[in-house]
Amino acid sequence: MTFRTDKDGDQRRREILAELHGSLDRRYRPEDVADLVLLALDGRLSRRERVVLERAARHSSRRAGGFSSMSSDYARPVGGGRQVAAASRLFGRRAEVDPDDPESLLEFAANLGDEIRWAPDRGDFLADRLNREARETAGMDLSKRQYNRRFRMLRRIAAKAGTLRTEQDKRRLLMVGVIGFGADIPLERFTADADAACFVAYYTARRKVRREFTLSGRDNPFDEIAQVLFDRCADRSDWWMIAQARTTPDVLERLTDEERGRLLGQWSAAMRHAADMLRARWDPRADRTTMIVRRGDDSTTWNNLAVAYNTARAGWLSCLASLDALALLDAACPGKVMRLMAADLTAWHRAAGGGVDPNTAVWAALPPPWGVLDGTATCTRADVEAACRTAGLDPEQSGWTAPAAPRGVGVFRPTPELVHGVSVADPVWAALLRRAGVFSGKRVRPDLAADAYHGLASGVVISDLPAPYMPDIPGTP
Repeated sequence: MTFRTDKDGDQRRREILAELHGSLDRRYRPEDVADLVLLALDGRLSRRERVVLERAARHSSRRAGGFSSMSSDYARPVGGGRQVAAASRLFGRRAEVDPDDPESLLEFAANLGDEIRWAPDRGDFLADRLNREARETAGMDLSKRQYNRRFRMLRRIAAKAGTLRTEQDKRRLLMVGVIGFGADIPLERFTADADAACFVAYYTARRKVRREFTLSGRDNPFDEIAQVLFDRCADRSDWWMIAQARTTPDVLERLTDEERGRLLGQWSAAMRHAADMLRARWDPRADRTTMIVRRGDDSTTWNNLAVAYNTARAGWLSCLASLDALALLDAACPGKVMRLMAADLTAWHRAAGGGVDPNTAVWAALPPPWGVLDGTATCTRADVEAACRTAGLDPEQSGWTAPAAPRGVGVFRPTPELVHGVSVADPVWAALLRRAGVFSGKRVRPDLAADAYHGLASGVVISDLPAPYMPDIPGTP
């Protein structure tokens, strides 16, 4: 018979905490995180705490023996490994390079470029290539075709580095939008405080639950399970780490003025970064009064950046309030950014007696926030207050000139199985409907149309949808 020692238990706890840390920039379901939290805090929970956590943990994949058709991660940018391998074969040289680091890719290309007098700032195919005389003078024993092949390859690597940098920025801001700076918490700091770590892991998992196609708002991520885990954090807890994921008065009051100032700087930098990326993607022909997505719009990127900007702005306002510095808004008060809305969802709102979100009217009445942030446009607190009054909103309660009013503690409910925002009762059917292209706004795949129709007819869709939204599948009754 073998006995488990305290040392073995501590090692197992560290392994679980490490997995929870890995979940921060992934998309674990709250149920699965709650199950890991129970293991990480085994022997430390009261009976009531365990009962509350069990409400979620009993639906975990490990307990229920099921699976989800939804990805447990966010899409990650593809590095330049393929381009590096091709360039190494073409030049007959190998070098140390990190294909997932844009700067390393550029350095790799520049090193190879020395051989043909290529550099990142001399990569124009028409203007910067060497002619035959220049190649001979430089001592290159290369034909025009071989020289051009190498020149094009280095240009592709440089272009890949630029694309990779942009995609990494977009993913970084996506994480800021859904969980703040939680994904940047170092592993050592995370595992040093189990109570704070478990709260951060569960709360961020709740914030990452996908949006449903519904007329009602999103569930409050701070539910009764998050409350129990939050209450376990005492004065000795790492409140700076908690503040990376939850910038609210009940957390900020635990920080020093210096820490609140640092956090203010983090949110300000993230807000400006998101605003710059939004500026580059804004189509001046778009109708700001409706924000209905049009054909050709990259609504996913816009909406992710808008969420990141609004999250950063909310954190910035919270820090200003905690420092008693909201008076700064008198001179400059950048507004919120509205997400692009699907036309069918907007039509559903109208059919149900609703209309365009009044916040959209405020956004349309104010100058774009990127102009306010770079000083090319003026928007004061008085301007925002006037626009809010016209739209019938309280500027403070709605979060335009002050941190939004706190919401009550939410109620946990199992994570719905979604296909493009539509709830489906069974993950197997959800996977089939997703492969078929149902609810995607695109043509349903003919080879899966019959199966998709059978699933829809059998009632696997449990969302409350307007009748026109149910897809018309060609070739089916």
